[in-house]
Amino acid sequence: MAISLRRARTIIRKTFDAGKEDGMKPLSVAVLDAGGNLIAFEREDGASPGRFQIAQGKAYGAVMLGMPGSAQMARAEQQAYFISAANAAFGGQLVPVPGGILVRDAKGRTLGAVGVTGDTSDNDAKAGKAGIEAAGLIAEI
Repeated sequence: MAISLRRARTIIRKTFDAGKEDGMKPLSVAVLDAGGNLIAFEREDGASPGRFQIAQGKAYGAVMLGMPGSAQMARAEQQAYFISAANAAFGGQLVPVPGGILVRDAKGRTLGAVGVTGDTSDNDAKAGKAGIEAAGLIAEI
């Protein structure tokens, strides 16, 4: 199973809905497949233009390292050299903070990742989790 474009758009729409419901700043969302390839990206009106790279970096780190942004951040605090080396190996594409969310199916298989940015990292993760779950998938934040 893969994340279809239709499901990716649902994740994005529902993430935006969750952000609006909680009064968050304008969000940007990137959905990647299990290989780290972009399926879809959108940024709400008012979101800064540099948000694509941040959303993509959050999602990319999650899928390529097999750990959500919150785990990457904890790892960076404990072993900064590991995250630094991994970031170098991936061409500087990692953004190791909450908001990088692994997407799994009911059997626990990784289907890809979602990166959300625009508000606090914890709020980004919360909105993304809501979007992923609304699409019938499991979010690991």
